[in-house]
Amino acid sequence: MPNPIRHFLQFSDLTAAEHHWILQRAAVLKAKFKRYEKHHSLADRTMAMIFEKASTRTRVSFEAGMYQLGGSVVHLTTGDSQLGRAEPIEDSAKVISRMVDLVMIRTFGQDKIETFAEHSRVPVINGLTNEFHPCQILADIFTFLEHRGLDAQGRPDPALMRGKVVAWVGDGNNMANTWLQAAELLGFTVHLSTPSGYEVDQTVAGIRSRDSYKVFTDPMQACRGADLVTTDVWTSMGFEAENEERRKAFADWRVDTEMMRMAKPDALFMHCLPAHRGEEVEADVIDGPQSVVWDEAENRMHAQKALMEFLLLGMVA
Repeated sequence: MPNPIRHFLQFSDLTAAEHHWILQRAAVLKAKFKRYEKHHSLADRTMAMIFEKASTRTRVSFEAGMYQLGGSVVHLTTGDSQLGRAEPIEDSAKVISRMVDLVMIRTFGQDKIETFAEHSRVPVINGLTNEFHPCQILADIFTFLEHRGLDAQGRPDPALMRGKVVAWVGDGNNMANTWLQAAELLGFTVHLSTPSGYEVDQTVAGIRSRDSYKVFTDPMQACRGADLVTTDVWTSMGFEAENEERRKAFADWRVDTEMMRMAKPDALFMHCLPAHRGEEVEADVIDGPQSVVWDEAENRMHAQKALMEFLLLGMVA
């Protein structure tokens, strides 16, 4: 019997053990990349990338990563395919998945990607939806481990996430939802601080209990004792009409040097990018010594390479 198709539509789609394997595999693949060592584990495999939301990092990281693994890529947008016209998602999924080995979708509603996956014959990866951004959090955790979670042999050890504190300052958006899922699976705690009216919806996040997160009305207190402070833009794609209203509501949720001083002395700062200096983050923070945003951005590619291998090949040696 063939192995069942595995999808990565939200962080909780994989077990803690599977995430541990992917994170450790990402370190192996990154080391090969840095040594210019050819690694074509996905030779002759093809990935379709479907974009309803534009992106820089998602496209480059997936496309470059697939080529580095020896595969090829078909890039689709709603403007040059039937996805933006009248064809049902179910029909598109049935057709596209007969021609490729893997599909990555970056879209608006989670329901679209869920429907596509239900009718796909190949694994589907969530490149971002309004509700979740699992590939970004996978890369963020990998980045944290590189800097603060190495074992005695100098390898990233996902078990070392247990007991850590991640401070989320800003919108209760897809990133916040995904951090909560990751915390519940991997045993760390999220300190959430959002303006009133922009809280995380626990039902959307799919969290079974509140043991893995704490809510703070004061972002300064959320950062107290944190190992990692992270944020996102105040206005995500698709919510531009709310921009001015959000600027006012989020004014006290800018991550600045004072907030970082509330965290542990060796705390890291992350941002999934693009960043707006002077809005959600002070320039001195994102460009400062505690910031690891450029490693974080690069690590999207390495973490996703490990994820693609896992979905297509399983836990390869």
